[in-house]
Amino acid sequence: MMTMPWERIESDSYWLVFVACFILIACWESWRPKKKLIAPVGRRWSRHGMVMILTALFSVSVCRVGPVIMSLAVAKSRFGLLNKPWLPYPLRFILAVLLLDLVTYTMHWSYHAVPILWRVHHVHHSDPDFDVSTAGRAHPLEVTLLQGANLAAVALLAAPPVAVLTVELLSVAQTVISHANASLPSWVEKPMRWFFITPDVHRIHHSEVMEEQWTNYGDIFPWWDYLFRTYRKEPAAGQEHIVVGIKGFQNEASIKLGFMLLFPFRRQAQEAASAETPAARTSV
Repeated sequence: MMTMPWERIESDSYWLVFVACFILIACWESWRPKKKLIAPVGRRWSRHGMVMILTALFSVSVCRVGPVIMSLAVAKSRFGLLNKPWLPYPLRFILAVLLLDLVTYTMHWSYHAVPILWRVHHVHHSDPDFDVSTAGRAHPLEVTLLQGANLAAVALLAAPPVAVLTVELLSVAQTVISHANASLPSWVEKPMRWFFITPDVHRIHHSEVMEEQWTNYGDIFPWWDYLFRTYRKEPAAGQEHIVVGIKGFQNEASIKLGFMLLFPFRRQAQEAASAETPAARTSV
């Protein structure tokens, strides 16, 4: 019973931030879109919305608890890496935020490097366009595996609940913002790139050029990309001429619900995984 208020806080704040950011970015895109979309906005939003709802239901049914509730469950664990009495709380908070963001970076890298995981993540990258609704285009298996990794990391770290909630809210906000079909003014873009993932930075990750998809894995902060040398400043074609998506899937058929849910299990996915991951290219 004591965890119920935290469950409500976690759920309500997550969806409040998501809806607020989605509306803000949708207005920005409508006012000043970066690129013309292949498919009509209404069709994209409705189908990506259905995928997001199904993904949320599947993830919750499998994982059962959220990261904040997990952090409360292990709050008194003597095995937690950050749960040490001699460690000042501000330092525990900062380390928890950074390390949880590193977990997401590592998982994202894994989705590109491991062929079987790329089959699942391919669904996100096969969007023929790049706009705010792309943020909700993720296969249920991808989100569930990521949630499982986050829960394990929270348990291992015994991360403070407030830090875990902070990461959740920053992550959902950044996911929506970084997929905007828009660009910041250059005088804002340049300093922002030192602290957060901007739409222009993440758009490079969605380029049809596979080598560019293997860069800019960051979720909240770009620092892991800087550290592990996976950061790319500009696409080869330039921001004005970049083409997003996966070659061969840049059509309206790629936004059908059946395609997004069933693609990882098709032979096409196996063929893509055998040719399009960094590991596969290295072994050739």
